[in-house]
Amino acid sequence: FLGRANVRQVFKVTKAGTIAGCYVQKGVIKRNSKCRLIRADEKVYEGKISSLKRFKEDAKEVSEGYECGISLENFQKIQPGDMIETFEVQKIARRL
Repeated sequence: FLGRANVRQVFKVTKAGTIAGCYVQKGVIKRNSKCRLIRADEKVYEGKISSLKRFKEDAKEVSEGYECGISLENFQKIQPGDMIETFEVQKIARRL
């Protein structure tokens, strides 16, 4: 688990698609990390973050307490009130 962001507002942009205006509640949101979209305690989408912006500039990561714009890869049906959780999958080699 890396971080959690609350979707406050949704913007439709012609070239980029749907962008979620989010507030990072806990942890850190990193660009190109895996994420899941949660709506009413149900997982609606699981995939990757395609872009992460802060004040119209690309950001590598946004930390807790800041606002950002998040665009999801191959998913456009974002609604205000959704939660976006980011996470990393680590492969650990087994020892004999």
